[in-house]
Amino acid sequence: MGTTTVEASNLGKRFKDTAALDGFDLTAEAGTVLGLLGPNGAGKTTTVRILTTLLRFDTGRAAVAGFDVARDARQVRRRIGLTGQQTAVDELLTARQNLVLFGKLFRLNKTRAGERADELLAQFGLSEAANRQAKGFSGGMKRRLDLAASMILAPQVLFLDEPTTGLDPAGRREVWDAVEGLAADGTTVVLTTHYLDEADRLCDRIAVIDHGRNLVDDTPAGLKRRMGADRLEIIAADQSDLPVLREIIAVVADGETAVDEGASSVSAPVKEPVAALTAAATAVRDKRLTVADIGLRRPTLDEAFLELIAKEDQ
Repeated sequence: MGTTTVEASNLGKRFKDTAALDGFDLTAEAGTVLGLLGPNGAGKTTTVRILTTLLRFDTGRAAVAGFDVARDARQVRRRIGLTGQQTAVDELLTARQNLVLFGKLFRLNKTRAGERADELLAQFGLSEAANRQAKGFSGGMKRRLDLAASMILAPQVLFLDEPTTGLDPAGRREVWDAVEGLAADGTTVVLTTHYLDEADRLCDRIAVIDHGRNLVDDTPAGLKRRMGADRLEIIAADQSDLPVLREIIAVVADGETAVDEGASSVSAPVKEPVAALTAAATAVRDKRLTVADIGLRRPTLDEAFLELIAKEDQ
């Protein structure tokens, strides 16, 4: 087990009659990426604001980098970085000027601010753009520069609140690469996101939150396993074959068979995926049916997340 750098226990926070957090727990270890997932209003941003000392909580306790968030807020702030949903770079300044400015704001002297700027430009792949104005940067480059600014003091813990919102696919990949590099260097990253593919790619653990409460805390693979077995799926070439294909899958299925007429598919969970696939393919051949596709499909993080939320709302 690694060193715990973020810990929250039984956190509670109310805004008038609304419970933003209701007994929320959270832990993250050094050098890992922890994802906070949940629908709008679930309590994700409230959690980040509390852990970064921007908001006081009502009940429970929280510690970041070994310091109590309520009693030692100044010590916590010295050891964290925070990147919000909007970039905080000055577009009229060059990349290097932006980082030097942030260095001075963090009370580095001129020499050290320049040295740190150059280190971060190299770390985030921005050295070639060091003397270009930020207004000409792509969305991904601006966000990388924003991440670099939050790393001026090499924080132990970096909080990212939906860092890729609004970015194109190329920009998102640039940010993903940067986050993976930070975790590899030992920084703990706490990430809120609405993109489940992002959480699947980046996160070592995921905490799913709704109505201010933990629904589950697990690895991405663990969340998918909660959905059960792999599924055998057959996509019909001719939709009129769906009833026959359903009969074929029902023989090898270990659960309810589902028919999606819109996708012309039939699927069901199977405990012995290879044996089930072989048996179904043989039956399709014996009945001289033509299918568009046949194969095994694992549950996705999207499906696991949506099922958890649906259960909570029942």
